[in-house]
Amino acid sequence: MGGKGLDDPRAPFKRVGDLEADPPASPSPSKTKDKDEPHYHGHRERLRERFLRAGAEALHDYELMELVLFRAIPRRDVKPLAKEIVEHFGGFAEAISADIERLREVKGLGEAAAMELKIIQAAALRLSQGRVMQRPAIGSWNQLVAYCRAAMGFEANEQFRVLFLDSKNRLIADEVQQRGTVNHTPVYPREIVKRALELGAVAIILVHNHPSGDPTPSSADIKMTKEIVDAAKALKIEVHDHLVIGRGEPASFRTMGLI
Repeated sequence: MGGKGLDDPRAPFKRVGDLEADPPASPSPSKTKDKDEPHYHGHRERLRERFLRAGAEALHDYELMELVLFRAIPRRDVKPLAKEIVEHFGGFAEAISADIERLREVKGLGEAAAMELKIIQAAALRLSQGRVMQRPAIGSWNQLVAYCRAAMGFEANEQFRVLFLDSKNRLIADEVQQRGTVNHTPVYPREIVKRALELGAVAIILVHNHPSGDPTPSSADIKMTKEIVDAAKALKIEVHDHLVIGRGEPASFRTMGLI
């Protein structure tokens, strides 16, 4: 038939050692994937599952921070960075409340990741605000206090804000009137009363923070509050309370008998 068959005596003789072995079997796609997959992928999935199953309460602060960083840093093990961020600022809430400049102090935390933290903070504040806006302030007092703590409890400088209420004690506006230093904020009673008239508010709640963490009112706080109460009373605007926000429970001028 023209070719040299296996039985053809002219065909070259092959020794056993010259026989070609079968090529090695290719690994299955699943095994290749497991081998090449970064070690932290399984950790991410387990952490997500635990969050969905048990909620944020079951996670440490650094683990919650990991979940936030997953989106911004998809191709790196972020557990060490998450721990460093929480340790640097003292907690999850303190970290997301820090300004961009302070977040940049953490090595390895890029612009995208820092922005992700600020988005989380903005979402948390919007959620807290939605629970109290256009609702009776007195009836939702605990939620109102929680909102104030989230909004200013971790600020590095003092803020003075005013919550404006309508005739049914519903919150109609929440405005930061002044921003100050670490221990002082200039406050102008006339401006506060003027703004209340512009909004048609009949009552206000004063709120400011103490970055030191101690909510105890200072003598300057007491004097300033009295000036605002007197100015508001002349125009039939009631000052329901003055809250001083620190790290723990806020100080209430009403509860303390200072109003």
